[in-house]
Amino acid sequence: MEYISYSTEDTERFGQRLAACLQPGDVVAYRGDLGAGKTAFTRGIAQGLGVTEQVTSPTYTIVNEYLSGRIPLFHFDMYRISSEEELFDIGWEDYLSRGGVCAVEWSENVQAAMEDAICVRIDKLPQEPDKRIITVTGGRFHGDLSL
Repeated sequence: MEYISYSTEDTERFGQRLAACLQPGDVVAYRGDLGAGKTAFTRGIAQGLGVTEQVTSPTYTIVNEYLSGRIPLFHFDMYRISSEEELFDIGWEDYLSRGGVCAVEWSENVQAAMEDAICVRIDKLPQEPDKRIITVTGGRFHGDLSL
């Protein structure tokens, strides 16, 4: 599915729509350049899951946990992770077994671990700085993403 976002708020709304389709154990693997809107999309997922905490980028912490929603949300930033081995060293399998949703920025750094993930690609358009093309593929959907 492809969605055109014209603002950060649009990106968050589409993340909320995806959240309605997510189930415990789902992995959302992001692809997109720096500043594309991956954290904004995750804020939308968090809102859709009923998370009450403020959602921030896990750039320096590697993972942020949000436990207040209907399903726990684990927000990863793999920018500084260079291999699947490092991913498993930080407890990836433990997060998967906790029954939450794992949202993974810079998922291409740990591609082998993203085998069954829902892939969300966010592309910026240089000629239209607020516009994004968001493409969702793969995974097992448990609902309808149409708006």
